[in-house]
Amino acid sequence: MLSAEEWAVIGLSAKVAFVAMLILTIPAIAMAWLLARRSFPGKTLVDALVHLPLVLPPVVTGYVLLVILGRRGIIGNWLYETWGISIAFTWKGAAIAAAVMAFPLMVRSVRLAMEMSDPRLEIVARSLGAGPWRVLLTVTLPLALPGIISGWVLAFARSLGEFGATMTLAGNIPGESRTLPVAIYALLQMPDGDQRAQRLVLITIAIALGALLTAAWVQRRWQRARGPGQVGQGEGFGL
Repeated sequence: MLSAEEWAVIGLSAKVAFVAMLILTIPAIAMAWLLARRSFPGKTLVDALVHLPLVLPPVVTGYVLLVILGRRGIIGNWLYETWGISIAFTWKGAAIAAAVMAFPLMVRSVRLAMEMSDPRLEIVARSLGAGPWRVLLTVTLPLALPGIISGWVLAFARSLGEFGATMTLAGNIPGESRTLPVAIYALLQMPDGDQRAQRLVLITIAIALGALLTAAWVQRRWQRARGPGQVGQGEGFGL
């Protein structure tokens, strides 16, 4: 049986991962559309910056976020002094750190889906009088839906397993910022923590696997609903 403390860790981790997924959804889709559909000076640099969290040590990303969002940070100080909102060493900080680390994964997934869809469908829609927002909402995003679903799953799983940036920005505070990876690390430092750590490891694997299987089921249902004759490139994003 799981203890109350372990249930609290699981609940907090799911909350952090879900909020992180929500935080990055609109920015990630917007960035994916920009990189897939627009050419502009400095595009290569923007692309590199988007993917920077994938190659930087997570602790470095967490430190940068701490400098920005901490009580003495550029944004963190303003949030605290103006609105009384504290980001560092809270679950909100854990969610932001997880979102930043998962951001490039969702951008890449959605961008590939958009690049694989036929841009001529968007041109036809515009020629028939549809405005940019209508084209985006009724043509571009539906065609990219498999990539969006895959991006959500990748973001959730990455957020669930985020350790370095979360530990640096949010710390290891029981009931506030102790997520599953942080709790597992803390238990492994205790002489009698191996058995509890193993339970949390199995739970983490089960949650991540469940998310992947759910996404695969949703994608299959969506592809069957579209029918074989409709245009769209979603098959490469099935999980």
